[in-house]
Amino acid sequence: MPRIGLAAALEQFHPNELLQHCTLAEHYGFEGVMAADHFQPWVPAQGHNAFAYSWMGALGMVTKGDFGPGVTCPSFRTHPAVVAQAAATLGAMFPERFWLGLGSGELLNEHVVAGVWPDALVRFEMLQEATVLIQQLLAGKEVRYRGRYFSMSKVRLWTLPEQPVPIYIAATGPQTVRWAGRVCDGLITPGASPAKLRGILENFAAGAREAGKDPAQMPKFLQLHVSWAETDEEALQNALVEWPNGGMNFPKQDVRSPEDFAAMARLVRPEDFKGRVLISSDLEAHRAHLQSFFELGFDAIYVHNVGRNQEAWLKAYGEQVLPALQ
Repeated sequence: MPRIGLAAALEQFHPNELLQHCTLAEHYGFEGVMAADHFQPWVPAQGHNAFAYSWMGALGMVTKGDFGPGVTCPSFRTHPAVVAQAAATLGAMFPERFWLGLGSGELLNEHVVAGVWPDALVRFEMLQEATVLIQQLLAGKEVRYRGRYFSMSKVRLWTLPEQPVPIYIAATGPQTVRWAGRVCDGLITPGASPAKLRGILENFAAGAREAGKDPAQMPKFLQLHVSWAETDEEALQNALVEWPNGGMNFPKQDVRSPEDFAAMARLVRPEDFKGRVLISSDLEAHRAHLQSFFELGFDAIYVHNVGRNQEAWLKAYGEQVLPALQ
């Protein structure tokens, strides 16, 4: 059944406060958590950068639903072998609940280890190679690896879950999406226009069929940012102050620091959020917005309300939005 989960913004809230949000979300009918794996916030006003893998261990103890990172880059600040070890541990501790989300990364989070930031094609090649290494380790194989971008002495993972940890790829570009359908278990993609999302789903399905898989049986997750408050004015202010990056209609993978994003945020205007972040106090508008993505073919939508009014938002969605979804 299609379901609504919580997109947990570790770049915006203290980790203990965010655990409270997640338990409250589950109380109101949200199912599952997608945890932001950030080393820095987008803008300084967001104010946090808790380590996602430490936090997810605590999350698993206080909730019952599925969870995973949205998403981890296994190519720069964390070697893919360490990502595999972390995933195997969470999979063993929380059977059939943890999934591993992987992506090609953003300079904001990955430049902390310095070095050259390669172009998008190289980052895609690094993601492909890292994914192969992670898949082999999670399959329990003893692996010695010498690739173009990564190397690893002969090792294996000793603590493994009984059921394999599924790997979902975060992607929007046709080449990456099609590859994800061929080699991985599911898809993660951000909210976009219906036309763009239809194209993403079609490419993912095509890749899956090339590998002899049924795309209808493969999870397709949407990460969605909204701004709800008691009034439209408050909802707009929350978006402008807390999540101006949602109004930036350009690729963000090559922006280095929160201060750079803050400088760009001065140029963001209310109209820039149109088609990117739903800003409304009307809960029926929120219901219709979510319903439209299920009708496109997504299995789960992980929603992030960009304001600090999390308790009020979770209650409003739990009582008036989630029960009305079909």
